[in-house]
Amino acid sequence: MIVVENLTKTFGGRNLLTAVSFAVSTGEKVGIVGPNGAGKTTLLKMVAGDEPISAGKVNLSEGELGYLHQEADVLLSRSLAEEMWTALPELSSIRERISKIEEALILENGDPETLATELNDSHDRFKLLGGNGIDASIARVTDGLGFTTADLGKPCGDFSGGWRMRISLAKILLRRDEHLLLDEPTNHLDKASKQWLAQELAEYPGAVLMVTHDGDFLDRVATRILNVEQGRVRSYPGNYSAYLEGKANRQAQLDNEADRQEREIARQEQFIERFRSKATKARQVQSRIKALDRIDRVERMTNSGAAKFQIKSSGRVEHRVLYAESISHDWEDSPVLLDVSLEVERGQKIVLVGHNGGGKSTFLRILASEVESSEGSVTWAERARRGYYAQHQDESLDPSLTVLEEVRRSAQDQPDGALRGILGRFLFSADDVFKSVRMLSGGEKSRVALAKFLVQPNNVLLLDEPTNHLD
Repeated sequence: MIVVENLTKTFGGRNLLTAVSFAVSTGEKVGIVGPNGAGKTTLLKMVAGDEPISAGKVNLSEGELGYLHQEADVLLSRSLAEEMWTALPELSSIRERISKIEEALILENGDPETLATELNDSHDRFKLLGGNGIDASIARVTDGLGFTTADLGKPCGDFSGGWRMRISLAKILLRRDEHLLLDEPTNHLDKASKQWLAQELAEYPGAVLMVTHDGDFLDRVATRILNVEQGRVRSYPGNYSAYLEGKANRQAQLDNEADRQEREIARQEQFIERFRSKATKARQVQSRIKALDRIDRVERMTNSGAAKFQIKSSGRVEHRVLYAESISHDWEDSPVLLDVSLEVERGQKIVLVGHNGGGKSTFLRILASEVESSEGSVTWAERARRGYYAQHQDESLDPSLTVLEEVRRSAQDQPDGALRGILGRFLFSADDVFKSVRMLSGGEKSRVALAKFLVQPNNVLLLDEPTNHLD
């Protein structure tokens, strides 16, 4: 069980989170939702012990804690299979010891009787901890997240950033900890992997607390939703759809109460104003003034703003914008793309879909001239000005700069007033533009990266997963 009591987090003299309290019981699957920058990831980090707490406390019942960060935690030189074994340190250590004892027996390096006794003891301990079934569990979890049997022997460094995040997720699921904290677990997952993960978490026996912007996923998994907004947390029973309905009902209820209260306040103020100067009504006037001062005003729910921007084209491009002919590409002797052709005309919006590892990002990188194809050709219109938004575009941001300084790097010719106007449409208003990039949430970094990208003079956009981390 996870118990959070009066948790407060202060940044730069203001409370990001104020007196937050909730509990997650064993077997519960609780989703954390809210606008970018509301403090969802910070809340998860404080529960995990990775972020200092300004006030309050977190209590965990007995058991281990598994925590999925938004950054992959893998050693690039290890094979996928060996990396998975590191999730189980005691079993991994016994396994390694068994291998060394067997080698010593073969080389006759030590007393055979002593080595044999130690080997038997190690095998008994390994079996007792369930070690004999771990390879099958590794195969099950990695297969569910989209890896092939051949992938198990590949170094982690051969996988892209998105696939490395899957490895981190797979390690946590393999451990079967009593408490799971998951920060955007569905990012980089395709439809099949999301469906598998939803079923896995729905059947998970422990307590699960997860941050995600994926409402469909929460509909399949969540038993309760925590909404983080304006420094407060409110709990709603049920899945994401039930949360939306409950929030709408609460908003309507508060609006009705506020309307009634405002009418009553107006009526009392009208009485006070009318009889303020009449001595015969003085006592009643004073009584009503005091009553108004004591009223606990009903606060309406405020809807978070939505980013609003207009993509401006830089010059008119020819009718045929792009022609890719017979594109084939191999990755370490394995075919990723085979004889792919595509023609794009002005005004078209083309979406690339398919399973992870199918070559979508590779094809986009070939079109953007980031990668040279093994075979085939790409012909762009003469007036085409390409803009390429990479899958991990936010990783190119300089953490030492402010939001305004970072966007200015891509628009040196624009005055600060214009840039602040653009950033305002991406929900960075007033002093928000002076925030350090280092202090931004994943969603806020994505908004900065998107703003930085869209201020550039392009008339063709190549976008690889532009909505990752966005609410």
